[in-house]
Amino acid sequence: METRPAKPVDHALSDQTDLFCSYNGGMEFRQLTYLVAVATQGGFSRAARACFVSQSAVSHQIAALERELGVELFERSSRTVTLTEAGQTLLPRAEELLALRDDAVAAVAPRPDRVRIAANMSFARTALGAVSAVRDRHPEAEIDFLIKSFVQRIDAVASGEADLALVRGAVDREGLYLDPLWLDQPVVAFSSRHPLAGLGRSPGPHDLADYPLVLPPAEQQVLLHQLVDRVFTRAGRTPRYGPGLRPGHPVAFELINHPDSWTLLYEDPLVPGLVCRRGLEFTLPVSAVLRTDATPNPLVAELLTELSNGYRRD
Repeated sequence: METRPAKPVDHALSDQTDLFCSYNGGMEFRQLTYLVAVATQGGFSRAARACFVSQSAVSHQIAALERELGVELFERSSRTVTLTEAGQTLLPRAEELLALRDDAVAAVAPRPDRVRIAANMSFARTALGAVSAVRDRHPEAEIDFLIKSFVQRIDAVASGEADLALVRGAVDREGLYLDPLWLDQPVVAFSSRHPLAGLGRSPGPHDLADYPLVLPPAEQQVLLHQLVDRVFTRAGRTPRYGPGLRPGHPVAFELINHPDSWTLLYEDPLVPGLVCRRGLEFTLPVSAVLRTDATPNPLVAELLTELSNGYRRD
């Protein structure tokens, strides 16, 4: 079998690569910008004009970079300026670093034509209607719907990943505030064989107190547990909790298998065999979580107006 001779190793180039990989000095983006400008423009004076600075400023920064690295980056003559081997090695890396800088700046820069909403799927129907109305008036707008848990929503607004979050209940975190939007009414759901299925109205705590309530554990559904306890306490009754809903076990199957039980859901699942009644006494405030130091965005204000059913915000 014929074997090809190993490709000779360019030790000079390898040494230069090792130099830049291990470098831990004070290299600046400005110096890399001037390096790229001199290389692409073909000279210091043309690079200075392209960067809107003096030629001496470009020369000074390139010389400072060469001292930092301990190598010459350009071969200078009276007529031409060309990259040395070290300069050729550094140039693509400098371009990559400058591109990463630009990407990082663009990622966090405010975009008045873009709104990012952090929510969960229970808000999808309401949010879709509001987004559609705003997009009709602003077809150039980009409105993203980010599916996140409660804690992730709060973190997304705090970090700037999201412009607003939709939440039920209260939020107490420095730098954030709540803008009330609407009152949510979870639905009371039970099997079509439940004794209350033919009641003909929304059941209240007096109607439901004798039947087992199926809910996920309190640590997974804090708000619903607090809501049930508050409504029943106000009515002078005590909820009768059934077995906790098992992880990954659909609540619909639990209600069908135990037709005397009931639950609270944020949305009507439209599942055959289930009856859902809007719980008139079960209400939760829905609010937008916003940053106190956020740059005012007319598109966000318009979206909040749609979400709050036309309540104007100045």
